[in-house]
Amino acid sequence: MDIVEEILKQNRLALSKGITAVENEYDNAVDIMTKIYTHTGHAYVIGITGPPGAGKSTLTDKIAKEFRKRGKTVGIVAIDPTSPYSGGAILGDRIRMMDLMMDSGIFIRSMATRGSLGGLSQKAGDAVKLMDAFGMDIILVETVGVGQSEVDIVKTADTTMVVVIPGMGDDIQAIKAGILEIGDLLTINKADREGADKLNIEMEMMLELNNEKNAGWRPPINRTIASKDQGTEAVVDSILAHRDFLMKTGKLDDIRKARIKSEVTDMVNVRVNRYIDKNVVRTAEFDETIEKLQRRETEPYSVVDNIVSKVLK
Repeated sequence: MDIVEEILKQNRLALSKGITAVENEYDNAVDIMTKIYTHTGHAYVIGITGPPGAGKSTLTDKIAKEFRKRGKTVGIVAIDPTSPYSGGAILGDRIRMMDLMMDSGIFIRSMATRGSLGGLSQKAGDAVKLMDAFGMDIILVETVGVGQSEVDIVKTADTTMVVVIPGMGDDIQAIKAGILEIGDLLTINKADREGADKLNIEMEMMLELNNEKNAGWRPPINRTIASKDQGTEAVVDSILAHRDFLMKTGKLDDIRKARIKSEVTDMVNVRVNRYIDKNVVRTAEFDETIEKLQRRETEPYSVVDNIVSKVLK
């Protein structure tokens, strides 16, 4: 079957095969993404990130259900830790979201971190595009934590929500910068725990200090108890309010333009790095140059200039 044609006809099996092709870099992956691209750009993408144990999966589950109540179809890209045995995603998110899988208006896909970023942000972005072309209205991208790889993956999103929980202690200090940089919405999950009020005040103070950067949008702080499905409606309302703000101010176009620029730049870098690895690094001449450097017979600056000159020719 023609995978692209079937995806556009909303064939779920074809969508699954398309994402598998992209994730595993099959020979037809580039062809699929090339053909699908003109059919993308319609879905609204929401990034959900936060420290491990914050209850992101449960909250994602409830948010998806709330969007379904409002008549929207939902795609979920869940970035899972990698199994040390198979190298694949452990699929914990799919187990927790099992009841969602019976809903034809929801499509869930777990993707493995494979121990490092390793192009995962591009693969997650491609999975989002495939779900977009399939016709999903809303796409949720749920990440493992709040490290650099998660920040890169969240660049795929139009709206980013950071989930935190009371009782993190000094951890809140460690992720302050990340929250202020990437959080359009802040959610305190497990808000029935002791310390929720204190955490709320700390985050309000952080927002005050960062007031200039917010430029017309102050990230709302919502409280949820995802396990009891409490506070989910307010979170979805905040997501939609942020979408409206971005559309009215024209910032949504700016975000998407910056994303495309970043994607193209990353793709160029990957292509150039592969060329250099194949045609420069894996050569006998390069090995000889390294030995000369080790013997201090030359220095790295002129070596790099020489390599760059050859590559640019």
